[in-house]
Amino acid sequence: MAGPTKLRRDAGVIGLLYASLGAMIGSGWLFGPLHAALQAGVWSGFSWVIGAIAVLFLAFVFAELSTMFPNSGALVHMTHASHGDLVGKVWTWILFLAFVSVPPVEVTSVVTYANNYIPGLIVPTTGILTHFGTVISIILLAFVVILNFLAIRIVVAINSVTTWWKVLIPLATIGILMAYSFHPGNLTAHAASTPISGIFTAVATAGIIFSFLGFQQAIALAGETRNPGRYIPIALIGSVIISMLIYIGLQLSFIIALKPTDIAGGWEHLQFSGMFGPLAAIAVAVGAFWWAVILYIDAFVSPMGTAFIYVTASPRIIMAAGEMGNAPKQVIKLNQQGVPWIGLIVTWIVGVIFFFPFPSWQKLVAAVSLITVLSYCIGPIILLHLRRTLPAFQRPFRLHGATVVSTIAFIFSNWIIYWTGYETVKILFSLVAVYVIVYLIWYFIKRRPLAQLGWQQAWWLLPYFIGMWLISWFGPGGDMGGIGLFGFFTGMWILVIFSLIILWLAVISGQGAEAAQRVADQIKDLGSRGMETKKGAARGTEEMIL
Repeated sequence: MAGPTKLRRDAGVIGLLYASLGAMIGSGWLFGPLHAALQAGVWSGFSWVIGAIAVLFLAFVFAELSTMFPNSGALVHMTHASHGDLVGKVWTWILFLAFVSVPPVEVTSVVTYANNYIPGLIVPTTGILTHFGTVISIILLAFVVILNFLAIRIVVAINSVTTWWKVLIPLATIGILMAYSFHPGNLTAHAASTPISGIFTAVATAGIIFSFLGFQQAIALAGETRNPGRYIPIALIGSVIISMLIYIGLQLSFIIALKPTDIAGGWEHLQFSGMFGPLAAIAVAVGAFWWAVILYIDAFVSPMGTAFIYVTASPRIIMAAGEMGNAPKQVIKLNQQGVPWIGLIVTWIVGVIFFFPFPSWQKLVAAVSLITVLSYCIGPIILLHLRRTLPAFQRPFRLHGATVVSTIAFIFSNWIIYWTGYETVKILFSLVAVYVIVYLIWYFIKRRPLAQLGWQQAWWLLPYFIGMWLISWFGPGGDMGGIGLFGFFTGMWILVIFSLIILWLAVISGQGAEAAQRVADQIKDLGSRGMETKKGAARGTEEMIL
């Protein structure tokens, strides 16, 4: 396909906020309250607050970075500017997997709920996709990809409509569950016997961080808005706050609506009929049959809407990789509607592959969590390094207290990795190690000089990965999988000190001012060449979206 080489800047502030908010309210709200309650019990509301605070600090960091580099796929670009080619390639790999693996999760959620009225899609006792369910999942993913071949203004408009639905249904669910079944005594049940550590582990393993991942969508679409300095910060921060309030309300209503007999054995032994569709099952149990029907409809709309916007963003990450030399140049080709069509095809192919090793919602969510926790931690490092090397670079949004905010954000990122548990850390870091080894073999087979590898800016990754691996391994046993050399909170304090050391090493290891400026100018040139020259049409489109 031949077509334009410019992405259209048609996404306004409301469209960008919808992109992030719509990505955050997907299958997480349908399953997250259950899994959070199983781990944190009556304290699970605090888990959502902690998750939102962690993401909000990161959102502040990326609000400045994304307006410095308002290109689609900005996360890829800014890593290259700060720490060069090798670190850029490693994080491109992480970001690509983080984005492309989410649509299969959402599609699997749709199929899991649909099994209640189309039997045979999953194995009822395990939630694993049957062969028939796998075929349906592949077809649904293809449907979402085909819709994304439309122009970006139509993509944003479609997501805006689905986002209104996705926000209103959870809000209504909060009120309806409380109206039909109100047991405030559940808010104090088994509080003393529920481990406090569950508040933190639930953030990483109950789908809470997974539910907040969508804040990155506004960053991925930064190249398609005309006023990134104003629009991006509003979209990032606003979407996190709105999502947090919705999720806290859902968690409280879920706890209050449960029958006291459901939690008689403690929160870790919570059990009721229909747990593969928890909110709809509770609606049926309390007599709100009509609302259960609505929830089954929403179990299609919300996850598919999230899958839609992630499929929108994934090709733009692939496109950015091609612009920075991390992927073949062919991936930057656009069709007549200005859509990166090769990236869409790659997104579908890789998404299909995920269905086979991770054939259930639970397994896919675990895999996505493994891939995405690392994608956050590079942001604070980039921000602090570019503040040192490019102090005069244009920053439409300048973060106040950048050093403090970035430090807290980096610590939170490492805490999230730690809370996920040793098994998670082991698998995630192994994936990164495999990519690095393969890349190094390819690099030296090509007989490229060592000086051009970028190891001078990437050496801090070795003590970082090894240190995180060891802290997780020496940490608590049980569900966290460590050997129990030290306790849960001791590990968190160790991570504070470790994070401060690694943050300092990473910041001083970045590219010098001249190299950073050269890459930044290259990225800026990419953005300029990608700007839509028909400003009148863009302005009219934005008014339609608003």
